[in-house]
Amino acid sequence: MNFYYKYIFPRYLNFVMRGNDLEKHREEVVTKSSGQVLEIGFGSGLNLPYYPTNISKLYALDPSQELYDLAQERIKKASFQIEYLKASAEGIPLADNTLDSVISTWSLCSIPHPDMALKEVFRILKPEGNFSFIEHGKSPRSFVYKLQNFLTPVSKQFAGGCHMNRDIEKLLLDSGFEIQKIEKFEQKSKPLGFMYKGIAIAKK
Repeated sequence: MNFYYKYIFPRYLNFVMRGNDLEKHREEVVTKSSGQVLEIGFGSGLNLPYYPTNISKLYALDPSQELYDLAQERIKKASFQIEYLKASAEGIPLADNTLDSVISTWSLCSIPHPDMALKEVFRILKPEGNFSFIEHGKSPRSFVYKLQNFLTPVSKQFAGGCHMNRDIEKLLLDSGFEIQKIEKFEQKSKPLGFMYKGIAIAKK
């Protein structure tokens, strides 16, 4: 599995996450950021083209050096400063109340302890700072949810720790966020990947 995650999975992920059906959601989520921004699960930098010009600095957090290496050409084209943080979102190496925005696109599924990660996001955001996200998670349809539960052990093993069955809205609320806007929808092409997209505010 070490060979797989070092040489195969990063390139596979960089390829499959570039679909046109995903790009429109990336743009909607990323353009909500401003000022000093943290992106959790930066990966291969697929969100970089969508950041607005009012970004002063982007902290690119991802534990995978291999994925970050694949982002180099996109990083060279960025008009703002980027600092790589090789760390997990469960322990963000930034001070309290320092950032204006945090971005996450399909990242919470693969973090072993998403509750810890969201509490860290809440901690480093300034009061009224925003967390803009799109994630896949628990389906409201009982049959689909049962399939998600059945398949999650397999996806965890071969898809970078991906959990298909997390209740994203509950995780946000339990971490102290106030949800300003949320959309929930099912993609016809990926019925097991029920989507949660929106903005949550760090009310402090």
